[in-house]
Amino acid sequence: MTSRSHRRRAIWSRIIPATIALGSLVASTMTGPAPYAAAATSGTGSANPVVTWDLNAQTAIWDVAAQQPNEQVRSFAMVSGAVYDALNAIAGTPYQPYLVAPPSRGTESTDAAVAAAAHTVLAALFPGQRERLRAQYDAALATVPDGRSKQGGITIGARAAAAMVTARQDDGAFGDQQWKNGTRPGQWRPTPPLFLSQGAWTGHMRPFLIPRASMVRTPEPPRLTSDAYTRDLDEVKEFGSATSTVRSRDQTEAAIWWHDRRSASWEIKRQLATAQQLDALQTARFFAMTDLIVADSGVACFSQKDLWSYWRPITAIQLADTDGNPRTTADPGWQSLLVTPPFPEYPSGHACGTGARMSLYRHFFGRDDIAFSGSSVDSGTTRQFTSFSQALNELIGARVWGGVHFRSADVEGAKLGEEVYRYAVRHYFRPLR
Repeated sequence: MTSRSHRRRAIWSRIIPATIALGSLVASTMTGPAPYAAAATSGTGSANPVVTWDLNAQTAIWDVAAQQPNEQVRSFAMVSGAVYDALNAIAGTPYQPYLVAPPSRGTESTDAAVAAAAHTVLAALFPGQRERLRAQYDAALATVPDGRSKQGGITIGARAAAAMVTARQDDGAFGDQQWKNGTRPGQWRPTPPLFLSQGAWTGHMRPFLIPRASMVRTPEPPRLTSDAYTRDLDEVKEFGSATSTVRSRDQTEAAIWWHDRRSASWEIKRQLATAQQLDALQTARFFAMTDLIVADSGVACFSQKDLWSYWRPITAIQLADTDGNPRTTADPGWQSLLVTPPFPEYPSGHACGTGARMSLYRHFFGRDDIAFSGSSVDSGTTRQFTSFSQALNELIGARVWGGVHFRSADVEGAKLGEEVYRYAVRHYFRPLR
């Protein structure tokens, strides 16, 4: 038996008590036997329930809970992984389950299964939102005809959710780890205006897919006296300044657009599923692959941030007279266009996630040249892209134009994300027939 088989068996051994513990979240819709409803797969027959509940998850994760990017990815991964396992089971397990394949007749309602899986995970993640989530869940189930198909979908969704919640217990999320705070040249320290230090636990969280965070590594960041570092510093100093005269209007917009914590990537993921006419199972697999791979790219990325503990451009530019490099010049009053995130610089977390995401998109759709767009409240604009590689290239520049990253951190971050993607698609979500 493989290690993954052992893992699934261990998970299943805890599913029944976990399902009972979570049962209060779905119990009122499981009130006893009902007449059999043959092959009911959708209550509405139109809207893709996976897309609908991904939007519901966004509301819970961002609009209400206001989670930060390193927190958001774990929540999305848990929801999407549970939804995928539920629909994969109903379809007869054509793909490798992520955690479990609950027993299925193949006639269960996918609408009910998606609602139960997503709602149960979200209610476990955000107990303070349970009343609001319950109302949302009840409204979704009201569109599904009563009967055995509906109840079967609820049962499968709840079991998949219980497996996910059980698997992520004590995974290291929200731990008390702290970043190393240095004072020597090149070492990270909190940055203005808030001087915060947050998110160190991310690199210590148990990954979803890769065996361990340290499996994926980046090369050492450029030495402070190197040509590469000099080029990096000069570029961000010139283009990333709050008062830059060389940054174009479009570059400014791109910097703000990519920095928006609401993340246009959620909208883009749903847009691609709809535009490419994915059915519910295809969408569930696509979302699960995306969200779990992006989550693991964050774990690996933050592990490397912890390892290198590299200073941010705002620190490096203001203290350039201490870096031992005669080709750099200090500017004590220099400020970045964007507020610098509260953790070390190298590698870029945004580039890690976007590198993983765009690599997966190319793989999933079998091509790079698919057009898509996304909107940002912060920039007040919608940006258009003609390919996944174009979007990644723009992100690499945008973090420099915003003044929060050196180009090397973006380039190496994108490579790290691609490595995580490559491992994941070799070992997970593969067709079984």
